Amino acid sequence: QVQVVESGGGLVQPGGSLRLSCAASGSIFSINAMDWYRQAPGNQRELVARITTNGSTNYADSVKGRFTISRDNAKNRVYLQMNSLKPEDTAVYYCYADALVSTGSSRYRSTYWGQGTQVTVSS
Repeated sequence: QVQVVESGGGLVQPGGSLRLSCAASGSIFSINAMDWYRQAPGNQRELVARITTNGSTNYADSVKGRFTISRDNAKNRVYLQMNSLKPEDTAVYYCYADALVSTGSSRYRSTYWGQGTQVTVSS
């Protein structure tokens, strides 16, 4: 009932920039937090950045000062601007949404993941 789709990944040289986008669609009443996670080969999935409905943000220490998360509540979209990219940022990046879903006259809370988008930082 809810789909989460990421876009914007690719290959970039060290020091370069990329902007990831994530769109949530379906029977959404509202979205609480929207997060970006990443998973590199052999590593656990880790939280990169989080933004709440009121715009509060937090970041992993490894990306503070380089990455910026933002969202468009009206469009159920979240973005991740990534600057000064490093090879260690290479990973599959996943969007995560904590949503209140409408089904007829009822609502329930659930969480959703996108399929991921590959980011590769290499010269």
